[in-house]
Amino acid sequence: MRKDNINPTVFEEKEVRRAWHNEQWFFAIADIVQILTDSKDVQGYIKDMRRRDPELSKGWGQIATPLSVETKGGPQKLNCGSLQGIFRIIQAIPSPKAEPFKQWLARVGQERIEEIQDPERSIVRAKKIYEQKGYNDDWIAKRMRGINIRNTLTDEWQGRGARGGFNFAILTNEIYKGTFEMDAKQIKEFKSLSNPDNPRDHMSELELILTMLGEATTTEITTTRNSKGLPELSRDAKDGGQVAGRTRKDIERQTGKKVISRGNFKNKKQKTLPK
Repeated sequence: MRKDNINPTVFEEKEVRRAWHNEQWFFAIADIVQILTDSKDVQGYIKDMRRRDPELSKGWGQIATPLSVETKGGPQKLNCGSLQGIFRIIQAIPSPKAEPFKQWLARVGQERIEEIQDPERSIVRAKKIYEQKGYNDDWIAKRMRGINIRNTLTDEWQGRGARGGFNFAILTNEIYKGTFEMDAKQIKEFKSLSNPDNPRDHMSELELILTMLGEATTTEITTTRNSKGLPELSRDAKDGGQVAGRTRKDIERQTGKKVISRGNFKNKKQKTLPK
């Protein structure tokens, strides 16, 4: 990936322009269509595609989002789609190049249904992905435990009036700030991570343990207080994070060094994070 503002992703050796919007990447629709069809008139192809697929055309306003995208000629307004929108567009493209993606989507759909029927499958699959990425077994064990603790907490939040997404991000930031004196954005900047990166996937084992402590404590405080609504849940998250924060400070006093490091999994040559 180039270190400029265009931030293209390579798609079959061709660049797809993209923009960060609403906490996710949106991809230039014309670039995707051109790569999958080799069309000389991409806009004409898109019009024909919408004509052939009335349901796609009906939902086009929700799929295509005009965003300012950096290009070689400067910023341009381009119709972009989230991954969900791009996958819907791929389904409407009758091209041999699109077939592997359609098969992949079908496989992912099957896996998702299997995970709903047997949630343990999702944990097994996540563990396998981390193994393929090169994380060590001790780190993976802690990450898996952290996912369970996180899911327990978010279930409590949802059942007590917090709406997913933005509300969860607010509450999580309270825990991060109490634990590390940094919110998620600051942690990413500190560890030189990009927008889509999950900070937890770049934490050391000790950082993961402290995050788990903050979230487990928050769950215990919330259920004990029987808190409901975002203001009360925010107070609980702040208090839970501060418990983990006091533990972090005690560790730092005993060891004489900071717990949180700038290290991330991306720049570890041996594909391992510090303990």
